[in-house]
Amino acid sequence: MEMLEIMAGPLRFLARMETQAAPATCAAFAGLLPFESRIIQARWSGEAAWIPLGGLDLGVGYENHTSHPSRGDILFYPGGISETEILFPYGSACFACKMGQLAGNHFLTLAEGLDQLPELGRLVLWQGAQEIVFRRV
Repeated sequence: MEMLEIMAGPLRFLARMETQAAPATCAAFAGLLPFESRIIQARWSGEAAWIPLGGLDLGVGYENHTSHPSRGDILFYPGGISETEILFPYGSACFACKMGQLAGNHFLTLAEGLDQLPELGRLVLWQGAQEIVFRRV
């Protein structure tokens, strides 16, 4: 089981890669590691933050996809209706864009740091974009 460390602003999380349920997404994302970006408050998806990835094409389709992730279930949206993105739910979420509901590939699950999710939400909502880094443990 491959684990990733995620640093979002001052917060540290550990996530399990869902290699059995989303093998193509996990393999493609692993090829980007270490991955650095910025995470911001989601506009349409409720209590979630997102990492906009524009037109990034990892060459994956839908697998293990959902519109209703639990907090700590991290989704990769491969693009199509909306831009490519990573959704990072910190509370109740329904994945969507201005065109309507979306489904994203559940490829990471937080194994440590769930207690910090409310703080992540507070940071992105009230302090704006936060640096985020995903790296192998």
